[in-house]
Amino acid sequence: MDRNEALSKFTDAAVEVLAVDPSKVTLEASFSDDLGADSLDWSNWSWPRRGVRHRSRRDELKDIRTVGEAFELIYAKL
Repeated sequence: MDRNEALSKFTDAAVEVLAVDPSKVTLEASFSDDLGADSLDWSNWSWPRRGVRHRSRRDELKDIRTVGEAFELIYAKL
């Protein structure tokens, strides 16, 4: 899967899970400040339904603050 396709799927998942406008989901967007997410339950992300498989441990995700950080971590594991 190329980077653009993966980013599109990641954005779709963020929009669905966080119930935000797609235009707000940018790589620079902060989950808490820009998208209003108090905490992220990564198990709710719908990547498997979108045909994307990844393995990220919760300890890897605890310091994630932005959409870009989350995407890069997951994309590196695809």
